[in-house]
Amino acid sequence: MTDAAGVFIKICGLRTAHDVDVAVAAGADAVGFVFAPGSPRTVDAATARELAARVPDGVLTVGVFRRQAVAEVRRFAEESGVRGVQLHGEEGPEDFEALRADGRTLLRATAEHVKRCGEYGEDLLLLDAPDPGSGKPWNWGAADFTAPEGRWLLAGGLNPGNVRAALAATGAWGADVSSGVERERGVKSPELIQAFIEAARAR
Repeated sequence: MTDAAGVFIKICGLRTAHDVDVAVAAGADAVGFVFAPGSPRTVDAATARELAARVPDGVLTVGVFRRQAVAEVRRFAEESGVRGVQLHGEEGPEDFEALRADGRTLLRATAEHVKRCGEYGEDLLLLDAPDPGSGKPWNWGAADFTAPEGRWLLAGGLNPGNVRAALAATGAWGADVSSGVERERGVKSPELIQAFIEAARAR
């Protein structure tokens, strides 16, 4: 794993300008906007565009999709102006290839064991819990856990109280959090966002 101070951190499921500003000021490397239907964190493309416009170039803006058609993903990405696309679902390498574009970062989220980042053409790999966004952890501390090669983010049940131990146990390159920095479902806590980033980068 990279040095703790260099851990890549993505704060996901942001819906308000204040939360975006807090995440950026706290040092997040990426912020995520959920376009998948049925989530309490879902935003539309126009809202995501307004929020993404607040984000400096050095912070990656990511649209999060789940089991959505490539054409729909492409439309939302273009309308919102996000610079990254994260796919949760049954997408194959051909889907990642179809979404490849200049300046666009592709993220593959999966709950399956993966040997290395890039197998489907993704730039970043995200290992998530079986029920994304639920806050329920998976057994990343299992003795038989094998970390993928390359740049991958740990997600699923992380919060300020366990992220440092989780990163140390898995050797993850980075961490992704959504429900673990909320005061209630779908509502972010600025204090928890700050605490999560500080804990993840604690030496």
